Amino acid sequence: MKDPTITLDRRLTSIKAARSMKAAGRVRRFDGQIVHATSFPASVGTECRIECESGTWAEAEVIGFLDNYTVMVLTGGAAPLVAGARVETKQRADVVAVGRGLLGRVFDGAGAPLDGLGDPILESSWPLRGQRVNPLRRKPVRAALDVGVRALNGLLTIGRGQKVGIIAGSGVGKSSLLSCIARYTSADIVIIGLIGERGREVSGFVEELSASDSFAHTIIVAVPADQSPVLRLRGLHRATAYAEYFRSQGKNVLLMVDSLTRVAHAQRELGLALGEHPTTKGYPPSVISLIGSVLERAGLDSQTGGSVTGIYTILADGDDTTNDPIVDTARAILDGHIVLSRKQAEQGVFPAIDVNASISRTMTDCVSPTHMARARKFRRYLSLWDQNRDLMLLGGYQTGQDPELDAASQAYPSLIGFIAQGMHERSSLVESDARLQALFP
Repeated sequence: MKDPTITLDRRLTSIKAARSMKAAGRVRRFDGQIVHATSFPASVGTECRIECESGTWAEAEVIGFLDNYTVMVLTGGAAPLVAGARVETKQRADVVAVGRGLLGRVFDGAGAPLDGLGDPILESSWPLRGQRVNPLRRKPVRAALDVGVRALNGLLTIGRGQKVGIIAGSGVGKSSLLSCIARYTSADIVIIGLIGERGREVSGFVEELSASDSFAHTIIVAVPADQSPVLRLRGLHRATAYAEYFRSQGKNVLLMVDSLTRVAHAQRELGLALGEHPTTKGYPPSVISLIGSVLERAGLDSQTGGSVTGIYTILADGDDTTNDPIVDTARAILDGHIVLSRKQAEQGVFPAIDVNASISRTMTDCVSPTHMARARKFRRYLSLWDQNRDLMLLGGYQTGQDPELDAASQAYPSLIGFIAQGMHERSSLVESDARLQALFP
Protein backbone atom coordinates (compact mmCIF):
# COMPACT_ATOMS: atom_id res chain seq x y z
CA MET A 1 0.00 0.00 0.00
CA LYS A 2 1.29 3.44 -0.98
CA ASP A 3 2.16 5.90 1.76
CA PRO A 4 -0.46 8.74 1.46
CA THR A 5 2.05 11.21 2.87
CA ILE A 6 4.48 10.53 0.01
CA THR A 7 1.67 10.84 -2.56
CA LEU A 8 0.58 14.20 -1.10
CA ASP A 9 4.18 15.48 -1.07
CA ARG A 10 4.57 14.55 -4.73
CA ARG A 11 1.37 16.39 -5.63
CA LEU A 12 2.46 19.51 -3.77
CA THR A 13 5.88 19.38 -5.43
CA SER A 14 4.22 19.03 -8.84
CA ILE A 15 1.91 22.01 -8.18
CA LYS A 16 4.80 24.21 -7.00
CA ALA A 17 6.84 23.28 -10.05
CA ALA A 18 3.95 24.10 -12.36
CA ARG A 19 3.46 27.48 -10.72
CA SER A 20 7.13 28.36 -10.98
CA MET A 21 7.15 27.69 -14.75
CA LYS A 22 6.02 30.33 -17.21
CA ALA A 23 2.91 29.27 -19.03
CA ALA A 24 3.51 29.25 -22.78
CA GLY A 25 1.30 29.63 -25.81
CA ARG A 26 1.72 30.35 -29.49
CA VAL A 27 0.42 33.26 -31.57
CA ARG A 28 -2.25 32.13 -34.01
CA ARG A 29 -3.76 35.42 -35.14
CA PHE A 30 -2.63 39.03 -35.06
CA ASP A 31 -4.94 41.93 -35.96
CA GLY A 32 -3.77 45.44 -35.19
CA GLN A 33 -3.02 45.41 -31.46
CA ILE A 34 -5.18 42.35 -30.74
CA VAL A 35 -3.37 39.01 -30.48
CA HIS A 36 -5.02 35.57 -30.38
CA ALA A 37 -2.87 32.77 -28.97
CA THR A 38 -3.37 29.09 -28.22
CA SER A 39 -4.93 28.67 -24.78
CA PHE A 40 -2.61 28.67 -21.78
CA PRO A 41 -3.30 29.01 -18.04
CA ALA A 42 -3.50 32.77 -17.46
CA SER A 43 -6.32 34.84 -16.00
CA VAL A 44 -7.59 38.17 -17.28
CA GLY A 45 -5.15 40.94 -16.33
CA THR A 46 -2.02 38.79 -16.57
CA GLU A 47 0.94 40.55 -18.16
CA CYS A 48 2.66 38.61 -20.93
CA ARG A 49 5.50 38.95 -23.36
CA ILE A 50 5.54 37.79 -26.97
CA GLU A 51 8.69 36.92 -28.90
CA CYS A 52 9.10 39.08 -32.01
CA GLU A 53 10.66 38.15 -35.34
CA SER A 54 13.65 40.36 -34.50
CA GLY A 55 14.35 38.45 -31.28
CA THR A 56 12.99 41.18 -29.00
CA TRP A 57 9.90 40.82 -26.82
CA ALA A 58 6.59 42.70 -27.07
CA GLU A 59 4.53 43.47 -23.97
CA ALA A 60 0.86 42.40 -23.84
CA GLU A 61 -1.96 41.79 -21.39
CA VAL A 62 -4.65 39.11 -21.33
CA ILE A 63 -8.10 40.64 -21.80
CA GLY A 64 -10.26 37.53 -22.27
CA PHE A 65 -10.90 34.25 -24.06
CA LEU A 66 -12.66 33.55 -27.35
CA ASP A 67 -13.18 30.29 -29.30
CA ASN A 68 -10.46 28.36 -27.42
CA TYR A 69 -8.02 31.22 -27.84
CA THR A 70 -6.47 33.49 -25.24
CA VAL A 71 -7.00 37.09 -26.38
CA MET A 72 -4.33 39.67 -25.57
CA VAL A 73 -3.72 43.29 -26.48
CA LEU A 74 -0.29 44.82 -27.04
CA THR A 75 0.53 47.43 -24.40
CA GLY A 76 3.75 48.76 -25.91
CA GLY A 77 2.56 49.67 -29.40
CA ALA A 78 2.99 47.90 -32.73
CA ALA A 79 5.38 44.96 -32.87
CA PRO A 80 6.72 42.66 -35.66
CA LEU A 81 4.92 39.46 -34.64
CA VAL A 82 4.71 36.27 -36.66
CA ALA A 83 2.40 33.27 -36.47
CA GLY A 84 3.65 30.70 -33.99
CA ALA A 85 5.57 33.23 -31.90
CA ARG A 86 6.10 32.13 -28.30
CA VAL A 87 4.00 33.73 -25.54
CA GLU A 88 5.14 33.75 -21.90
CA THR A 89 3.36 35.00 -18.81
CA LYS A 90 5.05 37.50 -16.50
CA GLN A 91 2.85 38.64 -13.61
CA ARG A 92 -0.58 39.99 -12.75
CA ALA A 93 -1.05 43.75 -12.81
CA ASP A 94 -3.89 43.99 -10.30
CA VAL A 95 -2.01 45.70 -7.43
CA VAL A 96 -0.39 49.16 -7.43
CA ALA A 97 2.31 50.52 -5.14
CA VAL A 98 1.16 53.56 -3.15
CA GLY A 99 2.53 56.03 -0.63
CA ARG A 100 3.38 59.69 -0.10
CA GLY A 101 6.21 59.36 -2.62
CA LEU A 102 3.54 59.67 -5.35
CA LEU A 103 2.88 63.34 -4.54
CA GLY A 104 4.22 65.87 -7.01
CA ARG A 105 4.89 63.20 -9.63
CA VAL A 106 3.65 62.22 -13.10
CA PHE A 107 3.14 58.56 -14.10
CA ASP A 108 1.91 56.57 -17.07
CA GLY A 109 -0.78 53.90 -17.05
CA ALA A 110 1.67 51.20 -15.94
CA GLY A 111 2.96 53.31 -13.04
CA ALA A 112 6.30 54.23 -14.65
CA PRO A 113 7.46 57.82 -13.95
CA LEU A 114 7.17 60.24 -16.89
CA ASP A 115 8.93 63.16 -15.20
CA GLY A 116 12.45 61.71 -15.26
CA LEU A 117 12.81 61.79 -11.47
CA GLY A 118 13.29 58.06 -10.98
CA ASP A 119 11.13 55.52 -9.19
CA PRO A 120 9.45 56.83 -6.02
CA ILE A 121 9.88 55.12 -2.65
CA LEU A 122 6.46 53.61 -1.86
CA GLU A 123 5.66 51.75 1.33
CA SER A 124 2.28 50.16 0.67
CA SER A 125 0.01 48.67 -2.00
CA TRP A 126 -3.62 48.91 -3.08
CA PRO A 127 -5.87 46.83 -5.42
CA LEU A 128 -5.89 48.33 -8.91
CA ARG A 129 -9.65 47.94 -9.23
CA GLY A 130 -10.39 48.95 -5.65
CA GLN A 131 -12.13 47.26 -2.78
CA ARG A 132 -15.90 46.86 -2.67
CA VAL A 133 -17.30 49.11 0.08
CA ASN A 134 -20.41 48.39 2.12
CA PRO A 135 -22.95 51.08 1.10
CA LEU A 136 -23.72 51.67 4.79
CA ARG A 137 -20.13 52.89 5.26
CA ARG A 138 -20.81 55.76 2.88
CA LYS A 139 -21.69 58.92 4.79
CA PRO A 140 -24.09 61.46 3.25
CA VAL A 141 -22.51 64.48 1.59
CA ARG A 142 -22.87 67.38 4.02
CA ALA A 143 -19.76 69.60 3.73
CA ALA A 144 -18.89 71.83 0.77
CA LEU A 145 -15.58 71.54 -1.07
CA ASP A 146 -13.96 74.81 -2.14
CA VAL A 147 -12.91 74.48 -5.80
CA GLY A 148 -11.87 78.11 -6.26
CA VAL A 149 -14.30 78.78 -9.14
CA ARG A 150 -16.99 81.34 -8.35
CA ALA A 151 -19.79 79.92 -10.51
CA LEU A 152 -19.31 76.47 -8.98
CA ASN A 153 -18.87 77.62 -5.37
CA GLY A 154 -21.81 80.01 -5.53
CA LEU A 155 -24.34 78.39 -7.86
CA LEU A 156 -23.42 74.69 -8.16
CA THR A 157 -21.69 74.00 -4.84
CA ILE A 158 -19.77 70.71 -4.86
CA GLY A 159 -19.77 68.63 -1.68
CA ARG A 160 -16.95 66.48 -0.33
CA GLY A 161 -17.52 62.97 -1.66
CA GLN A 162 -19.77 64.10 -4.50
CA LYS A 163 -19.52 62.73 -8.06
CA VAL A 164 -19.84 65.43 -10.75
CA GLY A 165 -19.65 65.36 -14.53
CA ILE A 166 -18.48 68.20 -16.77
CA ILE A 167 -20.37 67.74 -20.04
CA ALA A 168 -19.43 69.60 -23.21
CA GLY A 169 -18.39 69.29 -26.83
CA SER A 170 -14.79 69.53 -27.93
CA GLY A 171 -12.90 72.80 -27.48
CA VAL A 172 -15.30 74.45 -25.02
CA GLY A 173 -12.90 74.65 -22.06
CA LYS A 174 -13.21 71.42 -20.07
CA SER A 175 -9.48 70.99 -19.54
CA SER A 176 -8.97 74.69 -18.73
CA LEU A 177 -11.67 74.49 -16.07
CA LEU A 178 -10.03 71.39 -14.57
CA SER A 179 -6.70 73.23 -14.47
CA CYS A 180 -8.27 76.09 -12.49
CA ILE A 181 -9.90 73.70 -10.04
CA ALA A 182 -6.64 71.77 -9.56
CA ARG A 183 -4.74 74.96 -8.70
CA TYR A 184 -7.29 76.55 -6.38
CA THR A 185 -9.13 73.73 -4.60
CA SER A 186 -8.89 73.28 -0.83
CA ALA A 187 -8.66 69.46 -1.11
CA ASP A 188 -5.77 67.77 0.71
CA ILE A 189 -4.73 65.72 -2.32
CA VAL A 190 -5.45 66.30 -6.02
CA ILE A 191 -5.22 63.33 -8.42
CA ILE A 192 -5.65 63.93 -12.14
CA GLY A 193 -6.15 61.20 -14.74
CA LEU A 194 -5.48 62.47 -18.28
CA ILE A 195 -6.87 59.54 -20.25
CA GLY A 196 -6.90 59.42 -24.05
CA GLU A 197 -6.12 63.10 -24.56
CA ARG A 198 -3.65 64.66 -27.01
CA GLY A 199 0.01 64.35 -26.05
CA ARG A 200 0.52 68.09 -26.56
CA GLU A 201 -2.37 68.84 -24.22
CA VAL A 202 -0.94 66.52 -21.56
CA SER A 203 2.45 68.26 -21.78
CA GLY A 204 0.88 71.73 -21.51
CA PHE A 205 -1.35 70.71 -18.62
CA VAL A 206 1.56 69.27 -16.63
CA GLU A 207 3.80 72.27 -17.38
CA GLU A 208 1.16 74.77 -16.24
CA LEU A 209 0.26 72.86 -13.09
CA SER A 210 3.84 72.09 -12.06
CA ALA A 211 4.57 75.82 -11.89
CA SER A 212 1.96 76.31 -9.15
CA ASP A 213 2.32 75.78 -5.39
CA SER A 214 -0.46 73.18 -5.43
CA PHE A 215 1.66 70.71 -7.43
CA ALA A 216 3.34 69.47 -4.24
CA HIS A 217 0.13 67.65 -3.28
CA THR A 218 -0.87 66.63 -6.81
CA ILE A 219 -0.48 63.32 -8.67
CA ILE A 220 -0.93 63.06 -12.44
CA VAL A 221 -1.55 59.84 -14.36
CA ALA A 222 -1.22 60.53 -18.07
CA VAL A 223 -2.09 58.06 -20.85
CA PRO A 224 -2.31 59.87 -24.23
CA ALA A 225 -4.54 58.79 -27.11
CA ASP A 226 -1.76 56.91 -28.90
CA GLN A 227 -1.43 54.40 -26.05
CA SER A 228 -3.00 50.94 -25.94
CA PRO A 229 -6.65 50.75 -24.80
CA VAL A 230 -5.50 48.48 -21.96
CA LEU A 231 -3.13 51.19 -20.71
CA ARG A 232 -5.87 53.81 -20.98
CA LEU A 233 -8.14 51.71 -18.80
CA ARG A 234 -5.31 50.89 -16.43
CA GLY A 235 -4.53 54.61 -16.14
CA LEU A 236 -8.11 55.29 -15.02
CA HIS A 237 -8.03 52.49 -12.45
CA ARG A 238 -4.57 53.55 -11.24
CA ALA A 239 -5.65 57.15 -10.63
CA THR A 240 -8.75 55.93 -8.80
CA ALA A 241 -6.71 53.45 -6.73
CA TYR A 242 -4.38 56.27 -5.66
CA ALA A 243 -7.42 58.29 -4.58
CA GLU A 244 -8.86 55.37 -2.59
CA TYR A 245 -5.57 54.82 -0.78
CA PHE A 246 -5.31 58.43 0.40
CA ARG A 247 -8.99 58.34 1.41
CA SER A 248 -8.16 55.35 3.59
CA GLN A 249 -5.58 57.60 5.27
CA GLY A 250 -8.32 60.09 6.20
CA LYS A 251 -7.51 62.61 3.45
CA ASN A 252 -10.00 64.66 1.43
CA VAL A 253 -9.08 63.77 -2.15
CA LEU A 254 -10.18 65.46 -5.35
CA LEU A 255 -10.05 63.00 -8.27
CA MET A 256 -10.40 64.50 -11.76
CA VAL A 257 -10.59 62.34 -14.89
CA ASP A 258 -10.34 63.80 -18.39
CA SER A 259 -12.13 62.18 -20.02
CA LEU A 260 -14.67 59.47 -19.21
CA THR A 261 -15.64 59.30 -22.88
CA ARG A 262 -12.11 58.30 -23.93
CA VAL A 263 -12.26 55.57 -21.27
CA ALA A 264 -15.50 54.32 -22.79
CA HIS A 265 -13.85 54.28 -26.23
CA ALA A 266 -11.02 52.14 -24.86
CA GLN A 267 -13.45 49.65 -23.32
CA ARG A 268 -15.41 49.57 -26.58
CA GLU A 269 -12.25 48.54 -28.45
CA LEU A 270 -11.65 45.68 -26.06
CA GLY A 271 -15.29 44.61 -25.88
CA LEU A 272 -15.65 44.41 -29.66
CA ALA A 273 -12.37 42.49 -29.90
CA LEU A 274 -13.82 39.89 -27.52
CA GLY A 275 -16.94 39.47 -29.64
CA GLU A 276 -19.41 41.57 -27.63
CA HIS A 277 -22.40 42.77 -29.61
CA PRO A 278 -22.52 46.55 -30.09
CA THR A 279 -25.66 48.31 -28.90
CA THR A 280 -26.36 52.07 -28.86
CA LYS A 281 -23.83 53.93 -31.05
CA GLY A 282 -21.61 50.87 -31.14
CA TYR A 283 -20.99 50.62 -27.38
CA PRO A 284 -21.10 47.05 -26.01
CA PRO A 285 -22.69 46.26 -22.60
CA SER A 286 -19.31 46.16 -20.84
CA VAL A 287 -18.95 49.93 -21.33
CA ILE A 288 -22.09 50.63 -19.30
CA SER A 289 -20.92 48.26 -16.58
CA LEU A 290 -17.48 49.91 -16.46
CA ILE A 291 -18.88 53.42 -16.04
CA GLY A 292 -21.06 52.38 -13.12
CA SER A 293 -18.28 50.51 -11.32
CA VAL A 294 -15.75 53.33 -11.75
CA LEU A 295 -18.02 56.17 -10.65
CA GLU A 296 -19.12 54.29 -7.54
CA ARG A 297 -15.52 54.15 -6.29
CA ALA A 298 -15.72 57.83 -5.30
CA GLY A 299 -17.48 58.93 -2.11
CA LEU A 300 -17.04 59.30 1.65
CA ASP A 301 -15.68 56.72 4.08
CA SER A 302 -17.35 56.85 7.50
CA GLN A 303 -14.59 54.80 9.17
CA THR A 304 -11.59 56.92 8.16
CA GLY A 305 -13.36 60.26 7.66
CA GLY A 306 -11.69 60.58 4.27
CA SER A 307 -13.40 61.34 0.99
CA VAL A 308 -12.94 61.08 -2.76
CA THR A 309 -14.71 63.82 -4.68
CA GLY A 310 -14.88 62.82 -8.34
CA ILE A 311 -15.03 65.24 -11.27
CA TYR A 312 -15.27 63.51 -14.67
CA THR A 313 -15.31 65.25 -18.03
CA ILE A 314 -17.66 63.77 -20.63
CA LEU A 315 -17.29 64.62 -24.31
CA ALA A 316 -20.69 65.16 -25.92
CA ASP A 317 -20.40 64.23 -29.60
CA GLY A 318 -21.67 67.08 -31.73
CA ASP A 319 -22.55 69.07 -28.58
CA ASP A 320 -25.46 66.67 -28.04
CA THR A 321 -25.93 66.50 -24.26
CA THR A 322 -29.27 64.65 -24.40
CA ASN A 323 -28.91 61.61 -26.68
CA ASP A 324 -25.33 60.52 -26.16
CA PRO A 325 -25.30 57.09 -24.39
CA ILE A 326 -22.20 57.87 -22.30
CA VAL A 327 -23.70 61.18 -21.16
CA ASP A 328 -27.00 59.51 -20.27
CA THR A 329 -25.38 56.63 -18.41
CA ALA A 330 -23.02 58.83 -16.41
CA ARG A 331 -25.67 61.44 -15.60
CA ALA A 332 -27.90 58.76 -14.07
CA ILE A 333 -25.14 57.76 -11.62
CA LEU A 334 -23.53 61.14 -10.92
CA ASP A 335 -24.61 63.46 -8.11
CA GLY A 336 -24.67 66.43 -10.46
CA HIS A 337 -23.51 67.68 -13.84
CA ILE A 338 -22.00 70.87 -15.19
CA VAL A 339 -22.82 71.71 -18.81
CA LEU A 340 -20.46 74.00 -20.75
CA SER A 341 -22.02 76.18 -23.44
CA ARG A 342 -20.28 76.66 -26.78
CA LYS A 343 -22.32 79.83 -27.28
CA GLN A 344 -20.93 81.35 -24.08
CA ALA A 345 -17.41 80.21 -24.97
CA GLU A 346 -17.71 81.96 -28.35
CA GLN A 347 -18.76 85.12 -26.50
CA GLY A 348 -15.53 85.01 -24.50
CA VAL A 349 -17.08 83.90 -21.20
CA PHE A 350 -14.84 81.63 -19.13
CA PRO A 351 -15.76 79.30 -17.60
CA ALA A 352 -18.58 78.85 -20.13
CA ILE A 353 -20.94 77.23 -17.61
CA ASP A 354 -24.58 76.96 -18.65
CA VAL A 355 -26.00 77.47 -15.15
CA ASN A 356 -29.61 76.64 -16.03
CA ALA A 357 -28.64 73.36 -17.73
CA SER A 358 -26.44 72.33 -14.79
CA ILE A 359 -27.28 70.99 -11.34
CA SER A 360 -25.62 69.90 -8.10
CA ARG A 361 -27.85 67.40 -6.30
CA THR A 362 -26.02 67.76 -3.01
CA MET A 363 -25.89 71.57 -2.89
CA THR A 364 -28.99 71.83 -0.70
CA ASP A 365 -27.25 69.84 2.05
CA CYS A 366 -23.96 71.76 1.78
CA VAL A 367 -25.00 75.44 1.95
CA SER A 368 -27.29 77.57 4.08
CA PRO A 369 -30.96 78.12 3.14
CA THR A 370 -30.29 81.81 2.38
CA HIS A 371 -27.43 80.90 0.05
CA MET A 372 -29.67 78.39 -1.71
CA ALA A 373 -32.44 80.97 -2.10
CA ARG A 374 -30.03 83.47 -3.71
CA ALA A 375 -28.72 80.80 -6.09
CA ARG A 376 -32.29 79.95 -7.15
CA LYS A 377 -33.06 83.64 -7.75
CA PHE A 378 -29.91 83.93 -9.85
CA ARG A 379 -31.02 80.98 -12.00
CA ARG A 380 -34.53 82.42 -12.28
CA TYR A 381 -33.30 85.79 -13.54
CA LEU A 382 -30.88 84.18 -15.98
CA SER A 383 -33.62 81.92 -17.33
CA LEU A 384 -36.04 84.85 -17.78
CA TRP A 385 -33.45 86.77 -19.77
CA ASP A 386 -32.58 83.79 -21.99
CA GLN A 387 -36.26 83.07 -22.74
CA ASN A 388 -37.09 86.68 -23.65
CA ARG A 389 -33.77 87.89 -25.09
CA ASP A 390 -34.82 87.87 -28.76
CA LEU A 391 -38.16 89.54 -27.98
CA MET A 392 -36.47 92.34 -26.06
CA LEU A 393 -33.74 92.93 -28.66
CA LEU A 394 -36.35 93.16 -31.45
CA GLY A 395 -38.32 95.75 -29.49
CA GLY A 396 -41.33 93.53 -28.87
CA TYR A 397 -41.26 94.18 -25.14
CA GLN A 398 -41.87 97.47 -23.36
CA THR A 399 -40.31 98.16 -19.98
CA GLY A 400 -42.86 98.01 -17.18
CA GLN A 401 -44.97 95.16 -18.53
CA ASP A 402 -43.30 92.59 -16.26
CA PRO A 403 -41.44 93.86 -13.17
CA GLU A 404 -39.55 90.57 -12.70
CA LEU A 405 -38.37 90.57 -16.33
CA ASP A 406 -37.30 94.20 -15.91
CA ALA A 407 -35.24 93.22 -12.87
CA ALA A 408 -33.71 90.27 -14.75
CA SER A 409 -32.81 92.51 -17.71
CA GLN A 410 -31.17 95.06 -15.45
CA ALA A 411 -29.25 92.38 -13.53
CA TYR A 412 -28.08 90.42 -16.58
CA PRO A 413 -24.65 92.10 -16.98
CA SER A 414 -23.96 91.44 -13.28
CA LEU A 415 -25.04 87.82 -13.65
CA ILE A 416 -22.60 87.21 -16.51
CA GLY A 417 -19.94 89.08 -14.55
CA PHE A 418 -20.48 86.67 -11.67
CA ILE A 419 -20.02 83.63 -13.91
CA ALA A 420 -16.98 84.98 -15.77
CA GLN A 421 -13.64 84.53 -14.03
CA GLY A 422 -10.02 84.91 -15.09
CA MET A 423 -7.85 81.84 -15.56
CA HIS A 424 -5.51 83.02 -12.80
CA GLU A 425 -8.19 84.34 -10.45
CA ARG A 426 -9.29 82.44 -7.36
CA SER A 427 -12.66 82.87 -5.71
CA SER A 428 -13.13 81.03 -2.42
CA LEU A 429 -16.41 79.76 -1.00
CA VAL A 430 -16.61 82.76 1.34
CA GLU A 431 -15.85 85.26 -1.43
CA SER A 432 -18.34 83.60 -3.81
CA ASP A 433 -21.07 83.70 -1.17
CA ALA A 434 -20.33 87.37 -0.43
CA ARG A 435 -20.47 88.26 -4.13
CA LEU A 436 -23.78 86.44 -4.50
CA GLN A 437 -25.11 88.25 -1.44
CA ALA A 438 -24.10 91.57 -2.97
CA LEU A 439 -26.16 90.74 -6.07
CA PHE A 440 -29.23 89.73 -4.04
CA PRO A 441 -29.11 91.39 -0.57
